[in-house]
Order: sequence, then C-alpha cells, then structure tokens
Amino acid sequence: MNDHSATHPSPGFRRRTLLGAAVATAAAGALDWGAPAVAAADASADAVIERFNADFFARPGRAVAPKFRWWWPDGLVQPDEIRREIDQIADAGFGGAEIAAVHHSVSDTSVLDTERHGWGGAAWVAGVEAALSQAARRGITVDLTIGPSWPAAVPGITPDSDAAVKELAYGTVTLAPGGSHSGPVPAPVYAAEAGVTKQELLLVQAARVDTANSTRKETGLAQDSVRDLTPAVKDGTLDWTAPVDGTYVLISYWVRGSGQTPEAGPHTAPAAYVVDHFSAAGTRAVTDFWEAHILTPAVRRLLKVSGGALFEDSIELETDGLQWTPGLPEAFEKHTGRSLLPLLPAVVLGNSNQVFAFEATATRQIRHDFWETVSTLYNQHHVTALRTWAHGLGLELRAQPYGLQTDSIASAALLDIPEGESLGFKNLDDYRCLAGGRDMAGHTVLSCEAGAYAGGAYSTTWQKFLRTMGGAYAAGVNQTVVHGFSYAELPGVDWPGYAAFTPYKGTAGYGESWGPRHATWKHVPDIAGCLSRVHRVLQTGRARADVAVFRQTGYSATGIGASWFTASGITSGWTHQFLSGPLLDLPSATVRRGRLAPDGPAYKALFVEGDFFYGSSITLALSDARALLRLTRAGLPIVLLGAWDTVVPSGVPDSGETDELRSVVASLLAEPLVRRVADKTAVPTALAELGVRPDVRYATSSTLLNFHRVADGVDYYYLCNGKHAETVKPPVAAIDHEVTLSRTSGDGVPYLLDPWSGRIERIARYTEDEDTVTVRVALQPAQMQIVAIGRPGLFGDRHGNRPHAVDSEAERVRFTEDGLTVRASQSGTYRTVLSQGRTVRTTLKDVPAVTELTAWQLHVEDWRPGPTATRTTVVEHDLDLDALLPWSQIPALADVSGIGRYRTTVTLGEGWSGGHGAYLQLGTVTDTCRVTVNGHRLDPVDQIRPVVDLGGLLRQGRNVIEVEVATPLANRLRVSDPAVYGGLARAAYGLMGPVRLVPYGEARIG
Repeated sequence: MNDHSATHPSPGFRRRTLLGAAVATAAAGALDWGAPAVAAADASADAVIERFNADFFARPGRAVAPKFRWWWPDGLVQPDEIRREIDQIADAGFGGAEIAAVHHSVSDTSVLDTERHGWGGAAWVAGVEAALSQAARRGITVDLTIGPSWPAAVPGITPDSDAAVKELAYGTVTLAPGGSHSGPVPAPVYAAEAGVTKQELLLVQAARVDTANSTRKETGLAQDSVRDLTPAVKDGTLDWTAPVDGTYVLISYWVRGSGQTPEAGPHTAPAAYVVDHFSAAGTRAVTDFWEAHILTPAVRRLLKVSGGALFEDSIELETDGLQWTPGLPEAFEKHTGRSLLPLLPAVVLGNSNQVFAFEATATRQIRHDFWETVSTLYNQHHVTALRTWAHGLGLELRAQPYGLQTDSIASAALLDIPEGESLGFKNLDDYRCLAGGRDMAGHTVLSCEAGAYAGGAYSTTWQKFLRTMGGAYAAGVNQTVVHGFSYAELPGVDWPGYAAFTPYKGTAGYGESWGPRHATWKHVPDIAGCLSRVHRVLQTGRARADVAVFRQTGYSATGIGASWFTASGITSGWTHQFLSGPLLDLPSATVRRGRLAPDGPAYKALFVEGDFFYGSSITLALSDARALLRLTRAGLPIVLLGAWDTVVPSGVPDSGETDELRSVVASLLAEPLVRRVADKTAVPTALAELGVRPDVRYATSSTLLNFHRVADGVDYYYLCNGKHAETVKPPVAAIDHEVTLSRTSGDGVPYLLDPWSGRIERIARYTEDEDTVTVRVALQPAQMQIVAIGRPGLFGDRHGNRPHAVDSEAERVRFTEDGLTVRASQSGTYRTVLSQGRTVRTTLKDVPAVTELTAWQLHVEDWRPGPTATRTTVVEHDLDLDALLPWSQIPALADVSGIGRYRTTVTLGEGWSGGHGAYLQLGTVTDTCRVTVNGHRLDPVDQIRPVVDLGGLLRQGRNVIEVEVATPLANRLRVSDPAVYGGLARAAYGLMGPVRLVPYGEARIG
C-alpha cells in the first residue's frame, strides 16, 4: 500500500510563494513594484502647475474620460462603419473603446459565417486596424479583449490539448464493511463534454466513512483512513475488499479537458476552446495565436499609438468537476511541502459542490492550501505572463481577477488595471478588495464594467447609471467602462440595430446599446464630461484610506464585508480597504509615523478578524502573524476581533507550527499598539484608545460615502449620498449636515469642484482648526460632490486670505468678484459671523415669490422604426400643456420615445432688478435634460438633482425658458417590437416637475 498521508513537509520550506515570483521579477527589472510611471510624471513641476490650474478639472482630457465596451458580431464588420463609430464615441466625449466579440442576441448561427467572419480572422483584424487608425486620428485609445466573448479562449486547440482548460472529475462506489469491488474503476459521475475524447486516471483511493465529519451536503471521511489503491489497478479494473471496521468509499479521479467554449459561440472556425488559466501552456496558446494571426505589422505599429489595454473578463471557468491543471500536485507540494493526493477528497467538487469532508478544521486548512496554490499558478502563469507580453506590445493589462476561489486581492496588485463590475458585485466592499491590491502595489486605476442591468435593454436611464456609479467611486473606482456600445449592423436584426445582448432568450436583454440610436445620445457629452472630471480627481495623487482590513482569504465578488466598519464605520465617516497576506510582502508594506504604506494609502490601523469565508474561524498564517508583529513594532496600531489565544494556522500546519503561531500572536497581543476586542461594537473604542480617527467625520449617522486622495499637499474628497449596496433598505434620503475633513496643509482652504459644469468655487462658509476643515454638505440621494482643500490661490482663486464666514442665517455665503456675499430666497436681514470674530447683518429686500411653471408648449420628436434597422423615422407632435404630466398619461404620447422640447414664458415685473437671481427647479425628469434661458444654453444639468442657477440671465419683462428632455426607447419598442419588448412596463417619460422658479436675493456683506 502506498499511503501518501504520511508524507512530511520538506525542511526549510517557505510557505509564502504567492507573489514571490512577481517580486523576484520586479527585482530583475521586469516589474516595478514602486510608484508607476504615471505617478512619476504626476510629481513633475509641470504636472503640479497643471493641477493648480482650474483647467485640469474643467478640461480633464481624453486620458481620464470614460470608455465604452464596444460589442462586435465577431468579424462581421465593415472598416468604414468602424471608423464612423470611433468618431461617434469620440464626439460624445469618451476616451476609448474596448473591442469585444459578443453576440448573445444572435440565435441563428447561419447569420455569422465564422469561416469568413470569425474572431481573429482577416475581417476581424481589418476591423481592428480601422479602429486603431481612426482612434489615433481622434486621440482616443482602443482596448482589445484577449479572445472572443469569455473566458479566454483561442481556436487551434482542442479540449484534449495540453493548453486547454482542465477538470478533475471523480467517480465513487460505496462498500459495506468487508464488501468487495471487482471490476472497472468507478467511472466519472458526470459525462465528459462534447469534443473530449481522452481522460487519464490520476488516482484511486479508498476511505472510511465517518459520519461525525459529515455536513448537510458532504459525506464525512476519516482522514487517517485514506489509502492509495492506484497500484492495484490493472488494465482499468480494480479488485479490492474493504476492511470490516466501517463503510468505505472508493474514489477515482480523472483528469480531462472540460471542453468549455467561450460564451454564446461559435465565434471561430475551427471552434475556440477555453485555455488552461493555471499553466504556461494555456497562456502560451493565447500569445502564440495573437502573434501568428492578429499582430500584423500594421496592428503592432498602431498599438504603440492608440492601443490602451489588453482586457480579460472574469474567471468564469465552468465545470461539473474541480478546476484543475496537470501541474497542480507538484505546485501544491512545492507550496506546502506535502502531497496533495491524499488530501483530494476534501477538495474534489461535483456540480460546483463539495462532495466529501474530513474533520472541520483540517478540511478548512486543506481547502485553503489548495486554493492558495491555484492562486499562485494563476498569478504566475496567467496574470504575470500576460502582463509581460502585453507590455511588449505597448499595452497595459486590465482584467477582472475573480470568479474562482482565488486571491483576487493579490491578483489586483499584479495587474496594471484591476477591474470590477456593477452587475456582479454585491456591494461596495467588493470594489474595496481590488482597491487594496491596487493601492498597496502603487498603481493608479481601478476600473469598473459599469451599467449592466438584467432586462435593462433600451429602458436604462443615465440617472440609474449615475445612481449605480456614485457609490462605486466612493469605494475606489476611478475608471468607467460603460456597458456598452453595440456595432450598428447585422443581417436580419430589427430597429434600432444590432445589440449584443438583446433579444436575450426571446426577451429584453442585458445592459444597453448606447449610441446615436438613442435619443439621449445628444446629451451624452454632458454625462461624459461629468464622469471625466470625477475620474480626473480620483486619479490625482495617491489614495488614502483610514483602515486596512486583513483577509485570510482574498476573495472578491462575494458581498462579504468587514465587521463594524461595513455596517457602522462607513455611516460615521470611516473608510477601509482589504488586504490579503501576499500584500504584506510588497515593498510598500512598511510603517512610517504610524502609517502602513505611508507613500500610498497610508492606513492608520490594521483590523484583523476571523475568516468570514470559513465560518469566521480565528486563523492566521504564521508568516502573516510575523508580518503583523513586525508592523506594530514599527508603530502601526492593530485591532483584533475574536478569541486570538485559540488561533490556528490558515493552512495545514507543519509540526509545531500551531504552537509557534500562538506564541507569535501572544507577543503581538502584548504590544502597546495592539488591542483585542471580543465584540465588534468595541472596535471604535479600541481605535479611539489607539488615537486613530477617520479623515472624514460627522456627528450623526449618515448615508454619506467618501473617498480621499492627496496630491502635492492638496486633499481631494469625493462625497456621495449613497449606501453600501443599492438594494439596502430603507431607501437613501436627502442629507444636510456638517462634515469635518482632515487637511494635509495647515493653511488649506476648501474649494467646491462641480463635476457637471467644471467650475471651481472657493467655499465661503466653513470652520477650521489645526488639521481639519468643517463644511456643510447637502446632497440628494445618489448626488455627488467634490471638495478640495489646499492653499489660497489654487485653481485661479483670487480671494487670498480674506475673511470667510463661520456661521450664517442665510442659505448660502459665497465668494464673488464683489467679495463675500450672502444669498437667500426670502427678504429679510441675515446675521453672519466672520472668521475674525466680527458679526455682520445683511438685508435682502423685495425678493420675489416662488412661481410654479405649469403652462408649457411641448414639441416632441417621436422616434420610430425607419426603412432599415439602423434608420429612424421621426414623427413630430405639438401640444399645449396646462399641467406637466408623464408622456404615458398623455394619449398622444403614451407609447412615444424621443426628444421633447418644453417651452414656457415668464414675465417679470418692475420689481425684478439688480441683486436678484433665481434657481430653476425641474423636479422629476426622465431621462436626460438641458436648459436654455433667453437663448443662452446653461451649463450641463446635474441629472440627479436637476436644479440650475439662472444667475443674471433673467430680465425684467418677457423671459423664455426651454427644457429639452430625451428619453429611452423602451416605450416605442413595446409597441413596435412587442414579441421582445412587450413585457416591459410603460415608463413615465418627460418633464414631470413640479417646475419652480425660486428667486433669490444676493448682496455683499458690509
């Protein structure tokens, strides 16, 4: 009997290998773990001057503009149309597009001839060349997905190839005590997928059933009973009699290709198969195909000019068995010092579920070691190899490093640009996992696949999109890849053109297909400008977070948060990110002046709790415990939640490792900057005792979210009124309260940066002490605001060290060209306290009353199917309205989608003179809108809070106010294509109000 369970770990083995290869590569010069090149440029004198110039925000540039996920029906595209669509994307203010071969909406495979128009073929490459060349002319970038659809796949391999994705399938037979098996080795429980012709027997084992180890779904086994029967297998058959000491199971393990193909194929001829993401052979198959078939001399040259990033979607390796690669046993032994084979019962999967289990602690430790090994292979053979290859082409590597039980936090640290997604992520902590990896590695960008909604095709509003993204930016996202923009044409499709995800199984599909087919497209530059300005601020300088939350298991896309911080800390201003063990090996993992990664996120404390992914078990790797001890002795405060005197190793321990771990943890707990708490409610007290406080504070619980960045002594705060997850009840309400913000510069003053208009205004009412500034923040649900704190004179500010207001009875205090002014919507005398202690009173006279605007002339462009799928017919309607109603309640407009232009006249009497202005409150609008007053088009409207300041545009006498509203297409599609969209509810479109003209008086403080 060959019993591997007695194998002992190799002497001197170092467990931490996850990022070891990458760090070694960095030392050799292939990977810079320090500040990336963009950061070095950011520190130049010219960059500093640029940031202090208001134009850095008003005109942020293409480099930070949002991108589109651009869906092509494989290679069935025309270069002229490709160039036209690049122009459309650039004209709308977007900075790039990611070419993705996706056609989930195409059920008739005869429409796409993969021989002539498959992904990676001549037609597809010609389209790529056209896209890159036109992008170069327009100053935008083009990203390329690694293969057709997802996961990564290429033609030219078969399911049996070494490079193809693998699975470990199992078969089993149960034997009564003393029972015998004589015959073929148990066949796999699940049949192989089509195209899989080979499977190799890896191992046959027997193990005694132990019901004490059983769970609701898993059959318990006695670990010490596992024995290897493989030597007894002859010509595929096995004769074996079980001992009489209990029931036994025979388990066979078979290695074979999983036969997985990319989503919604076929995309190529021959068919593309998913590659092995855990072996060098799998990645080499990808790069070899690109080198041979895609990277023409023209493409290579153009990539250096307009290429952006190589992109890979999430790791959606789907199999009925266990994800596998032939090198796993060797890698596991190298990583842990022990054999994987006798431990296989604890990790084998059936239909994505665990099948067997040993004793609970041992099972958890085995599974931890297994997936940590898989992470090592994924990061080494896939992420690092692809990144190195992409860099050689002048591209960055952007990827979604989640989908399996791998350490996505560590993977995020390796990627040039990690990416999350608004559809698959459960809440904001999923983004904070990737942000921790990004910021510890010194990178800048965290991207988001944004705005995909189930059943949202042609009914998604930009308002919904903004509500989704508002919170994501507060979690560290600073690049938006909008989902998405579909290529216009495909034979057989209906109006308004080809859409990648709709119809989907016969009904309205996922996401949107933005572009000129939408009535809102003419307003989209306003959206793009706002997002670009948010990105500009959130890519400036270095991110800051209050606390690092340590994770023993670095999953993301799980929705699992952090004790106290997620539920309570966020509501009082705290910010946090997640770290996993490998990040503690990075060069940035040092402490200076009490901050972890002082030149990066500068965490003020580290929080450690039980492993949420394994029943909150109190576990820690010995190497991580030593790292924590090193960090706190260097001055880092640490808070531990739970019974840490009973800590056990995360993985299977070596001899004596548990005792050594507990000794290190005992030393850790004895350190003066360490606090252990038994209950999560004690976390804030422990932090206070350690002198740790958040950068953002407010007196009462709030739905305000924040993100902080620092550049050249200027603090940038992104603020949003949102919640940890969109689905959290009750809904977010409006907020209006004071917020205290930490400042890096002792003489820093606050500025308000409006992402919609691009204007920067010195805030005139605030209080301050040595290291904080307190401002008033009033936001509607999902509304965002940006505050910068820096020296007087930034951004073209000319107010120097003038006194400011610390309190006022007026609604607003402002710095204007006339000096310090107060503004209010009612007549009266208003008391204001100035910063030097003086109290002044300002009288505002004869402020006109509020007027509700109810009578409108409405001209509607009714968008309908045209003579072809990509042509739109416009039917015009003119109506006089005595009251504002949604179009769905106006018989002539009930099923109309398009553009409505509302026009009304306001006559202002002799009382309207100098010192008066007005706000125009639009109330409810669906979807996008623009406002024109007396022929002057105003700055872009905040689409979440559509209130515009008319300033001095109104005059005595007749004034014309026009509101242009654009809607989604769903109401028209409900009736023009009822077979697909008839299930959509008729939506309320248009300007619904109430629309109010709210005059205000404004006067200089005497």
